[in-house]
Amino acid sequence: MAQAPAPDTGISTMLASLRAEIEGREASLIREWATIAAWAEANVVEAAESPATTGDGFVDTGLPIAGDGAPLVSEFALMELIAVLGRSPAGGRAYVGKVLGCAWRLPNVWAAVMAGRLAPWRAVRIAKLVGPLSAEAAAFVDRNLFNASGVGWAQLERLITEAIVRFDPVRAEAERAAVADERYLDIDEPNAQGLAHISGLLDAADARDLHDAIVRRAALLGTLGSLGALGGEASLDVRRSQALGELARADLALDLDGAPARRATINVHITDTTLTGDNPVARWNDRP
Repeated sequence: MAQAPAPDTGISTMLASLRAEIEGREASLIREWATIAAWAEANVVEAAESPATTGDGFVDTGLPIAGDGAPLVSEFALMELIAVLGRSPAGGRAYVGKVLGCAWRLPNVWAAVMAGRLAPWRAVRIAKLVGPLSAEAAAFVDRNLFNASGVGWAQLERLITEAIVRFDPVRAEAERAAVADERYLDIDEPNAQGLAHISGLLDAADARDLHDAIVRRAALLGTLGSLGALGGEASLDVRRSQALGELARADLALDLDGAPARRATINVHITDTTLTGDNPVARWNDRP
């Protein structure tokens, strides 16, 4: 009986070692985050205008680096921490801000990271998305994340949108108005085949009404036996495009503002003999 080939223990050992390195790196990062949170607790400044310490003639004030609801931290202490972390001033400040944002504004996300259920890089991205929110809105997102490791980014963005509507209606309305001004409708010039592309961005209610009107007219055209360019029954897509043209012509027929409807001009080339009856074709057609 043939024996199964021996497994490649060299590859298996390398992969196991690599996995252990990754797990060790993530465990080290979690310990780093815990230390940064403890550092922040030891360097909280109660108010931005209240100096924490004074050294060499400089006043050390509190910096808001983690969003609403997170503590202000000592500027001097932050500079020292960033140097220890080996990061640039801007990059280090942003990194520490994300960590503190998780620790103070997203306690459930923080607990998932500390327990090893959520990768730190995912928590950083969540903290970045939640960063502009108020403390109440951030807490709402954190409560509704449930198992943070199982929430998709699209679902998270919808949750953030809901939090803005609930807790910051002024901002929600401003964002809605700003996006509404991005509406447009473009109709390209006809191509060589006499077809034109249309693209646009509509209000949801307008888009729904347009959709319903096109569906009704396309169904009616199908019932009436609308034909395609090759003479067969027109497809649904063709009938939908025809329906949009029918809607346009119905508007032109109203002539509410005095604007002339679209008219067809036919140019007929004739001779004087056609008008006088000397044209043999005309005489032939006049016969009973």
